[in-house]
Amino acid sequence: MPTESTVRARLLLLEDDPKLGPLISQVLSETYDVTAAVDGAAGLRVGLEGEFEVMVIDRRLPSLDGLAVVEALRAHRITTPILLLTALGTTRDKVDGLDIGANDYLVKPFEFDELLARLRAIRRVFTGEGRALPIGDWEYYPDSRTIYSPYDDRVLLTAKENELLSLLAQAPQRTFTRQQILNVVFNADDTAGTVDTYVHYLRRKTDTGIVLTVRGEGYRLGQL
Repeated sequence: MPTESTVRARLLLLEDDPKLGPLISQVLSETYDVTAAVDGAAGLRVGLEGEFEVMVIDRRLPSLDGLAVVEALRAHRITTPILLLTALGTTRDKVDGLDIGANDYLVKPFEFDELLARLRAIRRVFTGEGRALPIGDWEYYPDSRTIYSPYDDRVLLTAKENELLSLLAQAPQRTFTRQQILNVVFNADDTAGTVDTYVHYLRRKTDTGIVLTVRGEGYRLGQL
């Protein structure tokens, strides 16, 4: 469930195929805030004027092809990660795309699961969020106090929420008593109720199964 801490990343899609373009936009809109254009020159203007977390650009576009769009964006010091879509699968074509400034490429036809995975990967590298700790299908980045849902929703944690989840995630098979959690995460004058409160906060922001209650013992990491 979306919260104030859930941020939908803005994505620019440049694809002129009248059937594939709307389909890609529809799929990506389940995860991203999508702005779409079907013309290279128009898409370049949008890319230069807007603020996007990631871009998906088809190589063959009317008025200005995808490589020229990528080159122009990089020339204007737009560092947003870019995934290039191409029907050309030769090594030379792929190298050309990467050399011009794209971060990755995907050859048509492709599966949407792979497209979403490639986008997640180039965004992680770009943002420098550090090492990932998997929690089921979720991806947790303690260094940046960020956790991503399987649908790529980005949830930002407070400092104490992050310390608590990090403690559990680094020992996923261990059950921690409330006192152990208090000693590591909280202040000396805090009570066991503080631990329960922050477990509630984590569950509310992410998923109820992210932290398991072990009756009579304490808490451990969930499996989701």
